[in-house]
Amino acid sequence: MRADARKNRDHVLAVAGAAVAEHGVDVSLRDIARRADVGLATLLRHFPTREALLEALLHTSFDELTAKADALETSGSPEDALVSWLRDCVGWTTEYRGVTVLMTAAIEDTESALHASCVTLRAAGARLLTRAQAVGAARGDIDGTDLFALIAALAWLGDQPSLASRADHLFDVVASAILTGATASGGAAEGSP
Repeated sequence: MRADARKNRDHVLAVAGAAVAEHGVDVSLRDIARRADVGLATLLRHFPTREALLEALLHTSFDELTAKADALETSGSPEDALVSWLRDCVGWTTEYRGVTVLMTAAIEDTESALHASCVTLRAAGARLLTRAQAVGAARGDIDGTDLFALIAALAWLGDQPSLASRADHLFDVVASAILTGATASGGAAEGSP
């Protein structure tokens, strides 16, 4: 790719990231093109579909979360590793409103541009969960699909204005329910809101 085309593509991605963070994954492609000061045809030349744009936008984050899971697999306690990764995933998914709906659908759709990244991310979380289960630190009746669903549910809470202030507390409740006999927040007082 030519340097000017790469620069143009990177600019469109930066603008798309800001637009998706502000308006969610259903933001208009025309609006993204207008904000990037390029024609819609230029945007579509780089990203022929909404999913292709989102895959390019989200790919780096997926890779970072997967790499973090890989690093956590060999460091720290299994329960701390699982909760740390879970918190990072939930935090990231709340940055892009609606992304969990796309991710959940992409897991099932092998033709989706997001499929491979989402499957890899789910597998990374499943490995951390399995590691915690192997030492008895996490309940054994959940799997990677359940963990992925819990991430989506916790991200949804952060998207709800009336519940957003409770999101951290509810994260701790869910994380504590996943773990066996350990507090997920590492310091939340019993009964605190």
